[in-house]
Amino acid sequence: MTAGPACGGVGRWQQRADVVVIGTGVAGLAAGLAAHRAGSKVVVLSKAGAGHGSTATFYAQGGLAVVLPDTDDSIESHVQDTLAAGGGLCEPEAVRSIVADGYRAVVRLVADGAHFDESTPGRWALTREGGHSRRRIIHAGGDATGAEVQRALDAAAATLDIRHGHAVLRILRDTNGVTGVLVRSNDGEGVIHAPSVILATGGLGHLYRATTNPEGSTGDGVALGLWAGADVADIEFVQFHPTMLYTGLHTGPGAGRRPLITEAIRGEGGRLIDARGDSVTAGVHPLGDLAPRDVVAAAIDAGLQRSGDECVFLDARGIADFGVRFPTVTASCRAAGIDPARQPIPVVPGAHYSCGGVVTDVSGRTRVAGLFAAGEVARTGMHGANRLASNSLLEGLVVGERAGGEAAAHAVAAGTVRARLPEAVAGAALDRARLQAAMSRHGSVVRTGPGLAALSDALDEATTVRVTSRRAFEDVALTLTARALAAAAAARTESRGCHHRADHTEADPAQAHSRTVRLCGDRVEAGARVEAPAVPAAVC
Repeated sequence: MTAGPACGGVGRWQQRADVVVIGTGVAGLAAGLAAHRAGSKVVVLSKAGAGHGSTATFYAQGGLAVVLPDTDDSIESHVQDTLAAGGGLCEPEAVRSIVADGYRAVVRLVADGAHFDESTPGRWALTREGGHSRRRIIHAGGDATGAEVQRALDAAAATLDIRHGHAVLRILRDTNGVTGVLVRSNDGEGVIHAPSVILATGGLGHLYRATTNPEGSTGDGVALGLWAGADVADIEFVQFHPTMLYTGLHTGPGAGRRPLITEAIRGEGGRLIDARGDSVTAGVHPLGDLAPRDVVAAAIDAGLQRSGDECVFLDARGIADFGVRFPTVTASCRAAGIDPARQPIPVVPGAHYSCGGVVTDVSGRTRVAGLFAAGEVARTGMHGANRLASNSLLEGLVVGERAGGEAAAHAVAAGTVRARLPEAVAGAALDRARLQAAMSRHGSVVRTGPGLAALSDALDEATTVRVTSRRAFEDVALTLTARALAAAAAARTESRGCHHRADHTEADPAQAHSRTVRLCGDRVEAGARVEAPAVPAAVC
């Protein structure tokens, strides 16, 4: 099995930049803007075409968690809520650093043109979501916060060199660190020489048959980081959003994005009930329907296994002016023939957010000099074993901006670099339908040791393919990312956060730490404790 691309030397188109950013969501554009403002020549790459809907940011509904001045909230309260949701694996100082910088980052976003809903003129409206002890979620357009954040950043970044239809196939490096990226575009393969590269590629939801993620969320950044020699950690912790709209399509062979039903609805009084009208979460957690996402998702999954039902229901009929407060959800429901003001909404858990990723510090630095990561692809220590609702846009803003500044500074210090031109790219890929079926069966909400072994066996049947298209690259990236997740999940013989083992139902205090996954030749190795990102990347 070939783990990743091979290198040699053939001619291709070549360009130069100081900083290359991979991704155009909240973290990528925040990073690109920060690097540009620091004086760097920035190139931002997106494998998607131009237009709305290509980033997970665009689809974020609930809002952005931030402690506002002159409220009864506090930084420490937000920190404690985050730590409680993180199942003992958050890094407290990382959480505190990011949370404390949230209001400043939001003010910057507003200066870039974002508008948030107001309760009274000049005062942002606040809502509450699962796991939060206070109302601290700001939102826009009712439940269209991500769309507004994306709109504002797109407008602010209009002067940047943003290139759509550019898939990054590999991070190039030498013994000193990053030297550039290998890119596939409509002009063929080429190299952009650059001393700083920022991964902001988003998540890995398309490891599964159904997900709330856009089609480009294929684990690219995790694979690129592993091939470059970076560490990955907490990759076993995939958050399944408790309430993804159920239409019956999730049982079919195809994959695709399904609309999520924001948990802000539960914050406003919506109730999760089964087909008989009984509460889904009664007796499961003191917060009931407002329990952390892993608790609610597991409760739904367990209830469905007991009953044999295909879905549960979110009853929001008691929420006044539902269509005004939640227009995005209303539109998604009506498109499926459901009137949420009159009918309970059918929902199931869906693959939503990767709590782990490429290991970084709170400024986005990895253990590979010149390689940075921010947003969902990164593991800063913010989320631990489970992400607190609406902390994702917060982290993307804060760490994205920091990573951009650090990348610009590194580019100045590194000076001009020249990447060695690589040969044709090849890698191991499993048929996507087979991979998604295996992941959905054995690596989903609840896992077992034998199931994870069966998953690894299935992944071992991957064959080597030459990467001549975006689809082929994504299949290779999905396969490597799935191998990393399977290895990490098999090593964690306990239930913690959003990782649930049916054969190890309790948390094990001896495993209350994060593990790294590294790529050593063709082998994915899991088990080492996380090291500081400043440690130089070792050669396996």
